[in-house]
Amino acid sequence: MSANALSQEALFSALRQVKDPELGRDIVSLNMVRHLEVDDGVVTVEIVLTTPACPLRDQIQDDVKAALMALPGVKEVRVNLQANVATDGRIRGSLQLPVKNAVAVASGKGGVGKTTVAVNLAVALAKEGATVGLLDADIYGPNVPTMLGVDRLPPFQGEKLQPAEAFGVKVMSIGFLVPQGKPLIWRGPMLHSAIRQFLSDVAWGELDYLIIDLPPGTGDAPLSLAQSIPLTGAVIVTLPQAVSVEDAARSLEMFRELNVPVLGVIENMSYLELPDGSRMDVFGQGGGEKLAQKAGVPFLGNIPMDPMVRVGGDHGSPVVVAKPDSAPAKALKEIARRLAAQISVTALQAERPAPKIEITG
Repeated sequence: MSANALSQEALFSALRQVKDPELGRDIVSLNMVRHLEVDDGVVTVEIVLTTPACPLRDQIQDDVKAALMALPGVKEVRVNLQANVATDGRIRGSLQLPVKNAVAVASGKGGVGKTTVAVNLAVALAKEGATVGLLDADIYGPNVPTMLGVDRLPPFQGEKLQPAEAFGVKVMSIGFLVPQGKPLIWRGPMLHSAIRQFLSDVAWGELDYLIIDLPPGTGDAPLSLAQSIPLTGAVIVTLPQAVSVEDAARSLEMFRELNVPVLGVIENMSYLELPDGSRMDVFGQGGGEKLAQKAGVPFLGNIPMDPMVRVGGDHGSPVVVAKPDSAPAKALKEIARRLAAQISVTALQAERPAPKIEITG
């Protein structure tokens, strides 16, 4: 076959052999091939990933090159990777909220680092190129402003509140609206109203991901959230220890009863690395992974203990920014990519029109 004889059928047949490792389907049927050009044996192809945080983007690129280079007459393959976050297909029009995916971060008990995880996941996704919002729905303990180093909202414009912004993430929290240290002694209806207003009365703009940090437990807040906005899914944060896992399991089952998909389990403070290179299992071992296996949901990863995580949170500089090469930062960035991939899997269930593929040459 000559370079000029490279046919559309041959090119697409080769590309159908390339599968997205996370989604388990070929990139043609996933509508990821958007532009294909052939010029004197040089094939240029544009692949649109379902998230800029795709954890296996390099593998997909290498597989595309290998598949096309195997065709007779192909001298060179140029792959242009783009990203367009898929929507979960859930209707949020009643809130006028242009959010493609809304993800709750929850835990069964306090003190497991849920807010730390939520903040770092949001920042990590933004650093990958996604448009991200972070809603602090922990009305009774709003720590997100402190962890992101912001203490006020921008000036009011138009009819809606303008969210604060830090590290590329749009942020809203009750902490911006009440004096520091003032307790909120609210009953359920007031909490429900506040969460709904934070969704509908804030100018979020178009978001790929809205990360929602919930208070611990299975009380009013998660119920109000599930009633207020269709969630793409929930992420459960736990420590390895048995009592934490027991409470996390209750939180997981609560979301199932609310018909909210559980996107996965994250184990925080998994171990402490000692100066001699050994590890100390301060809170036990493997509880998060066992919970995920028992529940039949993905285990998104574990995060080691490190004082820098606490320092970053106290000083308003998340560890994925302050110490990006540290072990916990690397773990959090990888977990963010796995979460994005899991959201893409969920989005496959939504009906999306196939884009037109442009072929030249």
